[in-house]
Amino acid sequence: MYDVKELFDQQYKVYELSDRGTNSWVKVAPERGGIVYSYGVAGEELLYLNEETFYQTDKNVRGGIPILFPISGQLTDGTYEWEGKTYEMSNHGFARNAAWEVVGRDRKNGASLTLKLVSNEQTKKSYPFEFEVLFTYVLENGKFTIQQEYKNTGAWAMPMYPGFHPYFKTSGKDLAYETDATTYVDYNDGEKKEFTGRVDLTDLKESVVLIDPKQRHISFQPCATIKKIRLNYGESFKYVVLWTEKGKEFVCVEPWMAKTDELNRKEELLMIPAKDSLKTEFSIE
Repeated sequence: MYDVKELFDQQYKVYELSDRGTNSWVKVAPERGGIVYSYGVAGEELLYLNEETFYQTDKNVRGGIPILFPISGQLTDGTYEWEGKTYEMSNHGFARNAAWEVVGRDRKNGASLTLKLVSNEQTKKSYPFEFEVLFTYVLENGKFTIQQEYKNTGAWAMPMYPGFHPYFKTSGKDLAYETDATTYVDYNDGEKKEFTGRVDLTDLKESVVLIDPKQRHISFQPCATIKKIRLNYGESFKYVVLWTEKGKEFVCVEPWMAKTDELNRKEELLMIPAKDSLKTEFSIE
């Protein structure tokens, strides 16, 4: 019923998790930022992918589910200061462009694949911390879960605010969202606004962020041919960012642990103590 296959496409070694009982699959490219670039249920692909960006390694992938670590969002001038020293870091951090190592696979309780990313001299140029991140992708009964463990292997506390950036296929940008959030910040004008159940992203260049959800889930229906999608995420994910790109058929619904530029504000940084770790989950069904 469940299987994990190692495949080769035109450029990368990839892995396919499959669930024959629900005609579902997850495709992962570990060396391309550990990205999930395809997820389908009942024979229907749910994710958008710009294949040109997927195969051009000097570009950020537009599509799939990019991993945001150690930060989500942007930094003012692409820099931040820590302990008196200034560091540069690209938008959304470096994990989405790093090569992840496959360290495990299983098909007993669903199909699963475990990836690892470890700090090195290159990561320390922009993020002076020692870490080990483990992601286990699990497909079971059509539900896709990303089990995460963020380990601080260093000798002092480590700041971070990871997130996810799923691109869902849809031509409609004016969608309703089921959430208990009541307020959002519109980054197009910087204003805080009342959330009444839907946001029309059609003509918005920048994202909006739901800032006060208490329940850690959100549901939406991207189009008439796809059933309602529900995202569930752990308590550490405080915000949900909504974004699209004009002329492209997707909307992004993104759980983040902090708002953009938090490494500069330092108001709600999640700190992992030395030799400690954080475990959490994110799922789509």
